[in-house]
Amino acid sequence: MKTGRKPGSERISTFKVNAESTLFDFLQQAFKGKSKTSIKQLLANKLVQVDNQFQTHVNFAVKPGNIVVVGKKELKQVKLPFHLSILLEDDHFIIVSKPEGLLCNATDKEKLKTLSTYVSTQYKAKNPGKLLYLVNRLDRDTSGIVIFAKSMDVKTLMVKSWGDIMKNSSFLAIVEGVVNPKDGEITSYLRESKAMKVHASKNQTYGNEAITEYVTVANRKNSSMLEVAQKTNVKNQIRVQLQEIGHPIVGDKKYGAKSNPLGRLGLHFYRVEFIHPITKKAIEIKSKAPRGFINYEL
Repeated sequence: MKTGRKPGSERISTFKVNAESTLFDFLQQAFKGKSKTSIKQLLANKLVQVDNQFQTHVNFAVKPGNIVVVGKKELKQVKLPFHLSILLEDDHFIIVSKPEGLLCNATDKEKLKTLSTYVSTQYKAKNPGKLLYLVNRLDRDTSGIVIFAKSMDVKTLMVKSWGDIMKNSSFLAIVEGVVNPKDGEITSYLRESKAMKVHASKNQTYGNEAITEYVTVANRKNSSMLEVAQKTNVKNQIRVQLQEIGHPIVGDKKYGAKSNPLGRLGLHFYRVEFIHPITKKAIEIKSKAPRGFINYEL
């Protein structure tokens, strides 16, 4: 956790959460010596942001990786130079299509130029004082469907019941080589190294079980387009397991790709079907493949 100036100074103080706790307890640790009343005033006066969203509740849950910002001056929200594609909006969700090359949420190195900042800025311009809550994340270089909830209760319900309400979700992946067999299932055990790279093994004691199903959509001379579904949710599992069977995703140098015909990672989260946690209606969302996914040369 990185400490900054005392609360109430003109400078903004930034911290990264390393362990689960309430926001109040986290702030007490961050600003040791400050009274409970002072901490509560920071929250009540909207001087605390978690991942670029103001929080006022003492019991708000913070988790490892969250970025907490405290200061008198509100952060300037940055309008990013791309068209925001809203796939669905109702009383409970905003579902958008994220472009590749953009973080979903803030990091130590980038706090403002993120999808969350951009979507929240647009939403709060029409709904002052309202917040959005990120439900799912994609890697920076993966494009496609990202879900925001309009309340913490809906986000919590969505996350806790994800396995029950999520009926289908599919990625499009363009991989090197012609895949044989053309349809299949990959099961292995994944573990992340200290170098932040995920490795696969068939040894059940190695790491977390990962199961990925794929169906070939189209073949080219030296590549294939696959529809890919995760049956588990392990970091980088699609990228790692496609490399494992000898067909890394194009543009994915980290996981073995030698070609980059798209000028980007060839992975797009394009379809999701789920039961709406509030209305109980079946929802299907599609984000069409980015330009170049069909007419590339390889």
